[in-house]
Amino acid sequence: MTAVNAETGTARPPLTVVPPGERGALRIADRVVAKIAAQAAREALAPLPAGASAPHATVVVHHDSARVRVHLELGYPGDIGARCAAVRRRVVERVDALLNLRVPEVAVQVDRLHPAPAPGAPRGRIA
Repeated sequence: MTAVNAETGTARPPLTVVPPGERGALRIADRVVAKIAAQAAREALAPLPAGASAPHATVVVHHDSARVRVHLELGYPGDIGARCAAVRRRVVERVDALLNLRVPEVAVQVDRLHPAPAPGAPRGRIA
C-alpha cells in the first residue's frame, strides 16, 4: 500500500523500518573506559597497601578495541607478577562485560612499592 501526501496528492514511498542496531553509532569516551579499568584494577588489588594511591588508567579506544595502561602501587614483599596478571585479567573481563570492547593490551606500570611494616615496629614518627 502506498501512502498519499494529503497536501499535494502525490504518492510517498512506504516507510522502511531500520533495525535498532543500524540506526546510529555509539561512541564511548576514553575517560569512561579509563574509569572502568581503574575500578577493575582496584577490585583485583583489594585491599590496597596502607598509604597507596588508588590505581588510575589511561586508555586509547579505536573502533571496537581499547588499549589500556594501568598505573598502580603495590605492597612489598609480595608476588608482583601474579598481582599484575590479576589486574590484567580483571580489566579485560570488566571492560568486555560492561562495554563490549576487546582489550588486546593491558600495560601495567608499577609506580611505587610500599614495604610492609616490620612486626612490632613502632608506627608513626619517633621524636
